[in-house]
Amino acid sequence: MPTDSPSANDPRQASLAELSSLRSFSGGPREFWPRYLAALMAVSGASKAMLLLRDASGAWKKLGEHPLNLEPSRFITAFNTRLPELAKLCAEHGSIIEGIEAAAPRGPGHYAIGTRLKLFRSNETAVAIALLSEVNDVAANDALVRLTLAADVPESYQIAQANQQAAGDIQRFAVALDLAAAVNAEKRFVAAALALSNALASRFACERVSLGWFKAGYIKLAALSRTEKFNRQMAAAQLLEAAMDECLDQDEEIVWPLPIEGSNLVARDHEKFSKDQNVTHLVSFPLRVEGKPVAVITCERNASPFSPAEVLQLRLCIDQCTRRLADLQRTDRWFGARLAAWSKDQLALVLGPKHTWAKALAVLIAILLLVLFLVRVPYRVEGNFIVKSDDASFRTAPFDGYIERVFARPGDLVKSNAPLIQLATRELQLEESAAEADVVRYQREAEKARANNNLAEMRVALSLSEQSKARVDLVRYRIAEATLRAPFDGVIVEGDLRERLSAPVKQGDALMRIAKIDRLYVEAEVPERDIHEILGKERGEIAFVSQPKLKFPVRIAKIEPAAFPKSEGNVFLVRCEFEQSLENWWRPGMSGLCKLNVESRTLWWILTHRTVDFLRMKLWW
Repeated sequence: MPTDSPSANDPRQASLAELSSLRSFSGGPREFWPRYLAALMAVSGASKAMLLLRDASGAWKKLGEHPLNLEPSRFITAFNTRLPELAKLCAEHGSIIEGIEAAAPRGPGHYAIGTRLKLFRSNETAVAIALLSEVNDVAANDALVRLTLAADVPESYQIAQANQQAAGDIQRFAVALDLAAAVNAEKRFVAAALALSNALASRFACERVSLGWFKAGYIKLAALSRTEKFNRQMAAAQLLEAAMDECLDQDEEIVWPLPIEGSNLVARDHEKFSKDQNVTHLVSFPLRVEGKPVAVITCERNASPFSPAEVLQLRLCIDQCTRRLADLQRTDRWFGARLAAWSKDQLALVLGPKHTWAKALAVLIAILLLVLFLVRVPYRVEGNFIVKSDDASFRTAPFDGYIERVFARPGDLVKSNAPLIQLATRELQLEESAAEADVVRYQREAEKARANNNLAEMRVALSLSEQSKARVDLVRYRIAEATLRAPFDGVIVEGDLRERLSAPVKQGDALMRIAKIDRLYVEAEVPERDIHEILGKERGEIAFVSQPKLKFPVRIAKIEPAAFPKSEGNVFLVRCEFEQSLENWWRPGMSGLCKLNVESRTLWWILTHRTVDFLRMKLWW
């Protein structure tokens, strides 16, 4: 049997690839069916292919054919005449092969082959019928097999389209639900309207989205996207309200430019607004509540026109939010008025509908007086405090000199004997060398005097030698003391010498202060007017400025007997000790607020005792 050449197989392979791609084709039916017929014609080797669909009445309707401009012949005429009959047979049997005219045995002839297509919707019936010219019955049967194998492509395409449409519907509903959630989250009408406008502007890439509400016979602008405040007297706002009125009067969506010529919609105000504000594309939607239009939303965009799918999506989103906006617009009033009305309704259930506010005020005053005079709460005396350490040491300059190096700064934790500051020792080293030279010189003079039996000169030289040795020891001691070290483990609280390098210091100058952090206490400043309240008391609490949320208990250890003057008045220093272990972040010098417990007092006394004391002093005769 002769075999096809590779060049003859290429078109068929291309048609098979085309059929495979059509199974997941994302285009519309108008693009799919012509390509599908062309692929069927190529894979079966037919000269003409037809697609027929049976309608509800049982009649067959031609959906497409390929090619369109085929020259007429008696075979094509006979094929077209028998199409309804062939379609019926194909629908009943699933596939057919019929000769158009009698052919010689095993000789070429004209055949009509057809198959019933598999569709996603089972209530529809469609068939594909192809005309084979100048082929034998073996080739015709082979072509029918290939045609039948491609019958499920429309079903795959329709399933893919259904899935795509379902995904699109889910996405559109998700967008609508997101917008509805954003609007439902708002409690005020203006905030909800602004949230809807902003969400629509962001979701659909609009330059501006406006909401106007019907009041007193015409539309009033209520919200503009990305704009919290606007002036309704501006020309642009008035033109926009006129366009919204135009949409409200017709109760229809208005898309500008009008998509269909000869449309019965009037869009003169939309056209005027578009030209005046240089807006290329507009779309307005009426918001309906119980079938009546109550508001209008207008979307403006310059980048691209609003597609029908976007218009449908916008309508879906707006419909989901209309009821919420209408309810807020009806109930939204000044907060005080709404609160007063709600409170009166609630109180009327208990106190009665007559003189409700007078009764409520009397009850409130009675409760307040009872609380003020009968309820006792803990009273505490307040004062500022500072953390101090019992053990502190100053590091002073051991001699006159210059600062050469600084090893630590305030806030650093240091160990015992750790270097802190180093003074320059170059001059001391020179002085040491000179003193050592004097020692050698005086020793030689003493030896010379001894050799000459000059006892007086020998004793003088020995004395000068001893004096030079003492000076050497003093210089060496100063060199050893040139590096100031920490006397104990602690933290540096004073002395930032980093900017004083090479600066001179005098002997005895305080350079650094080191404090131990394992023996900290609190020194509180209690005003003189409150000191008598804490006599005999023991407990209190402190809160640091750096950690105000943390409270630490303290115990009063000692009250200084003398007052300490300050600008705001005399204060007494009260020493308090911590009742718990020390925190590792506490440092000497930290401050905060200290509250020392007194006893329980009435609210009336706590609120008025300062005023009473002031009046007693002022009115004392």
